Parts: sequence; C-alpha cells; structure tokens
Amino acid sequence: MIIRKVRKANNIIIRNGNVVLKDTVEKKDLLLQNGKIALIADHIPSDGEREIDASGLHIFPGLIDMHVHLREPGYEYKEDVESGSKAAVKGGFTQICCMPNTNPIMDNKVVVNYVVNRAKKVNLCKVHPIGAITKGEKGEQLADIGEMKKEGAVAISDDGVSVNSSRLMRLAMEYASGFNIKCLCHCEDKELVDGGVVNEGYNSTLAGLKGIPRAAEDIMIARDLALAESLDVPVHICHVSTHSGVRLIRDAKKAGVKVTAETCPHYYAVTDEIVTGFDTNTKVNPPIREEKDRQAILEGLKDGTLDCIVTDHAPHHINDKNVEYNLAAFGISGIETSFGFAIQYLYKTGVLTLNEIAEKMSAAPARILGLEGGVIEEGGVADLTIANLDETYVVDPKAFVSKGKNSPFGGYELSGVVKYTIVNGNVKYKA
Repeated sequence: MIIRKVRKANNIIIRNGNVVLKDTVEKKDLLLQNGKIALIADHIPSDGEREIDASGLHIFPGLIDMHVHLREPGYEYKEDVESGSKAAVKGGFTQICCMPNTNPIMDNKVVVNYVVNRAKKVNLCKVHPIGAITKGEKGEQLADIGEMKKEGAVAISDDGVSVNSSRLMRLAMEYASGFNIKCLCHCEDKELVDGGVVNEGYNSTLAGLKGIPRAAEDIMIARDLALAESLDVPVHICHVSTHSGVRLIRDAKKAGVKVTAETCPHYYAVTDEIVTGFDTNTKVNPPIREEKDRQAILEGLKDGTLDCIVTDHAPHHINDKNVEYNLAAFGISGIETSFGFAIQYLYKTGVLTLNEIAEKMSAAPARILGLEGGVIEEGGVADLTIANLDETYVVDPKAFVSKGKNSPFGGYELSGVVKYTIVNGNVKYKA
C-alpha cells in the first residue's frame, strides 16, 4: 500500500467497478493520486476526492495500440496527431504508437521530435513514434536508429513496405537489438503481390479482382523468423493475416525464436467474402483472407501465438477511397471500433476472457515495446479504460472522430461502449 500524505480534490476515487486484473476480475474501488494508482481496496473512504461511479462497468488497464498511422506530418488531410488522438481516447486507448510512413518519412530525429512535441501539445493520449528502418523507407540505407531512439522512438519499422534486402534486414535487427528496441516487420514480397488488391482465392475470382497469395506474406515471415533465430535477437511480426503465417510463428516460438506477433480485428472478425460488394473500404494490406485463415487467427490469439491485437488504423480522405477498387488506397480506419470488436467477437463468443483481452490490448504491447502501464496495480500508472460491456451500438463511420471515415463496418452492431478514458489520472474522454 502506498502511504498517502495529502488527499486532494483533484484526485479521483473510482467506485464499485469490476476491475480487470491480471488473472481475475474483482469488484474494487481505485484511488488515483498524482497520476498513479495509489490504492486498490474493497472500499476507500472519501476525503474530498472527485468520484466516478463505475457500478456495472468494467475497468481495464488503459488500452495500447502499437500500430497506428497518424499521417502527420505531410498527410494531415487524412489524419493528424490531434484528430488521431481524439479518436484514440474515444476508442479507449491511452497510448498509441505511430508508424513512420509520413511525408517526410519519420527516419530521423527531427521528425520524431516533431511528433513527440505535437503529442505533448495535444495532450490527450500518449503518442510514441516508430522510426523507419531505412532512409525514406527505400530499403537501401539504414536510418539513424540510435538518434531516433534518443528522441523517443520506441521501435523501428518500414511499415507499408517490406525491407527486401535480407542483408539490410539482418543489420537492422542487430542494430535495433543493440539499442534495445525491436524491428516491427511488415512482411510482404512485392514481386508476388504483383499488383494484387485482395486475397487470392474464390472471392477474388468471383469479383474479377487480382489476388494476393498468402505466400507473399508467409515468405517474408519465414525470412524474418530465420534472421531472428540466427542472430538470437527479438523480432515482431506485424498484422498477421494467414493461417500459414500463424503456423510459422507458432513453430518458431516452440523452437525458442524470440518472436512476438500481432493481428487486427478485420482478420479475426470477417472473411474476404465482403470484398465481393466492391466497397473500397474493404481494401486493406495485407488483405482480408478466408474462413480457414480467420479460424487460425482466432486459435492463434487463444493459444498465445499471436501476442497482441492492434488496429493498423489507416485513415484516408474520402477521395482516396471514392475511386474504382484497383485504384483505391489500402487501409481501414479502426481505432474507434477495435475495443467493440474485441468484446463482440472475442469475449461474447468465448474465444478470450476479459483478462486475455487486457493482455492482448494492454499488457503485451507495453511489454513488447517497454512502455509503462499495461496492468492495473498499486503504484502503477493511472491509465485506465472504463466501459459498459453490455451496452451495444451500431457502427456509423460518418460519426467517427477520426478524419478517416473509411470503415467497411458501418451498420455492424458491437458490444462494449467506452465511458471513460483516463491518462495519468486525468479524464481525457467521457462518453
């Protein structure tokens, strides 16, 4: 128990909430003091603090999304740090990590510093930049990894493209390990993609759209796993979408490879049948796959092969999507619906417990990237997500806070409405 010398009115007592701890869910009161969780108890006497009645609500460790695109600098018409942060806290996220495919590319300390300072000015959720692996994401020269880390980069990635050179990828893994950060690998063999826009299979044939084979993803997963094993360094695989990719990662973990991996709601909730309606909002990279892939993703989440759930939040302007399918931009705006998908498609269906969802969406991302938070414990940071799991809502992309309205899930009914998002003991969102 933390000894409290002063109890002030700007501190908060959260009462009667169902607190999602590491292994249990317990009805408790929480005292938030000076940005920390000062006390967890059955009942905390009031001493002038502000109170939040969480009766009937569940309190999760603040959600962490380790894979988002904020578009700033350069593409602010799609999203910016402020609009993305507003969308994040509405979705229950207290920390987000933004990818480097901006303009200019976030491949140096200046751009990293710019994003860090923008996030401080916005002052909503915590924003952690991810630096590029290579200069300009061109796959030719390593970026200044050490300098970017000094300015606040928590990982490196050329997300959006793969590092095609195995030699360069090996060097990147070695350098990243030396700086105690990870490579987040976008696994895609561009030559195999060959202009494909959807998953290669029955539905691509039915729609007359060029398909992307699973092998385009799997080959690069296998390469990066082989490099991590040979170097004995950690690696993280981004947005896994294939059943064969799940198998490769599972086998690698059994062999002792230091690999972690993520997936997204659109890979565990739906199949590529949705592309036959030619809604360009279904166009995403990697593509939405088939039922056997969806089932493998669910199993991978359940057995721990897939460590965490991310959104790969990829907001686009309407003009980027309001074109024919082959010309449309890849990406789904998903940060405001991710928690609802987890409750509706994972918890309500019995795939994951609430503790396991907290692990996938909070604890694991914090552990993988070395961030604070991720669990609810005395003395821990007061980053919390409070939600009503029984309340349902119908997705309306037009009502998104994000500038990106590009979601194919309009009209879907989801469970789990975020009521409060609390960052460092301060309420940043209230429904």
